[in-house]
Amino acid sequence: MGNPEDGIGDVMLALHVQPGAKRTEVVGRHGDAWKVRLAAPPVDGKANEELIGFLAGLFGVPKRQVEITAGATGRRKRVLVRGGVRWPAEIPRALP
Repeated sequence: MGNPEDGIGDVMLALHVQPGAKRTEVVGRHGDAWKVRLAAPPVDGKANEELIGFLAGLFGVPKRQVEITAGATGRRKRVLVRGGVRWPAEIPRALP
């Protein structure tokens, strides 16, 4: 894994997602994970697609470099972002 202090490299995120929200955003902590609200509904993988696109934009990488490694069908997810070029201001650097 890359060093999140320099904002470059691979990063594993623990997330708690809330699909069906008014807008897609990081809203803070939920236990040991970052809480992300998603505008997409939890139907036919739409929420997962929204999450991947959102995180790709935050970290400045193509969508193919964002992978849900655990929790694809639940709210608790582990997501790997490969080769992030910047650390997003929306997610503080202290990782869960």
